[in-house]
Amino acid sequence: MTSTGGSPSGLPQPLAGIRIADFSRVLAGPLCSMMLADYGAEVIKIEGPAGDDTRAWIPPVEADGTGTYFASVNRNKKSVVADLKSDEGLSCARALVAGCDVVIENFRSGVMAKLGMDYQTISESRSDIVYCSISGFGAGAGADLPGYDLLVQALGGLMSITGHPEGEPSKVGGALVDVLTGQNALAGILMALRVRDATGTGQQVQVNLLSSLLAALVNQGAATLATGNSPGRLGNAHPSIAPYETFRTGGGTLAIAVGNDRQFAALASVLGLWGLPEQARFLTNECRVASREELRIVIEAALHADTAANWQRKFLVAGVPAGRVNSVSEAFELAQSLGLEPSIVVTDPGTGRESLQLANPIRLSAAAPSYRQVPPALGEHQGATVAVHSPNTSVKAHECPISAI
Repeated sequence: MTSTGGSPSGLPQPLAGIRIADFSRVLAGPLCSMMLADYGAEVIKIEGPAGDDTRAWIPPVEADGTGTYFASVNRNKKSVVADLKSDEGLSCARALVAGCDVVIENFRSGVMAKLGMDYQTISESRSDIVYCSISGFGAGAGADLPGYDLLVQALGGLMSITGHPEGEPSKVGGALVDVLTGQNALAGILMALRVRDATGTGQQVQVNLLSSLLAALVNQGAATLATGNSPGRLGNAHPSIAPYETFRTGGGTLAIAVGNDRQFAALASVLGLWGLPEQARFLTNECRVASREELRIVIEAALHADTAANWQRKFLVAGVPAGRVNSVSEAFELAQSLGLEPSIVVTDPGTGRESLQLANPIRLSAAAPSYRQVPPALGEHQGATVAVHSPNTSVKAHECPISAI
């Protein structure tokens, strides 16, 4: 575990000098802005008097009582409180936006327009602004639908293909749709900044949870479009590859991901089933998919002779992709053993408070993420000053005290 990051080349961080006004809450937007902050962007998290909803989503909590949900997506940020229902709060929030390069928001459609902080209004005086709007179902007919990850997994079809055929539809174990949407927002913002660098002109980035999910269905979505048939639940099996699922062993559960005939022959050899690849029903991948259940029974019977951990070692030596089903703790231990440094300790420079965090997964050869500050307390940075842009120029013109909010 590491506590800081810097640029191996000595160059500035990629996003140094970029300031972000982050009005987003919960997960997709905060995840996006945190990943930008890790690479040098200054993020001002603008919260209502009650704070981000996830501040109250506890347990579990860190040692100091901070909810781990909130902490997981809010490091490296400054927190200020602005009551957007008051003239004073709204005035200073607008001033903060005027001093930023990027705005991120996930309010209901129309809210920012009523506040005079929508893209159309801001871009009239700031043609260089990059403005990211995150919604659940877009800004059109779905604007009023609540954008919660569980709801989108249900309405977006993901639950219909997750779970065992004889069981109930199931959600994914993590907030997958929020994470995908946050990453799409990150990519959109970076592309818009690239265009601004080249032209001086900003633009609006729009992402929504439903579109992010449908795009992420990839092969399952493509099959539905091509055939008109919706796929069903296959448990841990794959609709187009076999054997590609989990199997019970003599001790634990093993995932086997055979992607070609060579790997299948190696699998059969390790299991002592030497004639299996020559059987007509298992000769090709297409045949194996058609005979998936028969193949599963044969493989699982052989796997009962040893444990998942031992089979994993044997298969990997033979070039067969396989691995036992780890717990989350075991997964972190694996990543650490591989030198991937999946977690970091962030230490607050002022108070010494520490927060154990998930590391940023993006690695650049000439820059490293910087973990500068623990997730902020609500309104922790009230009283700082932020330079803002003049309405007619991009030059910083005067100071707006955050303490006025």
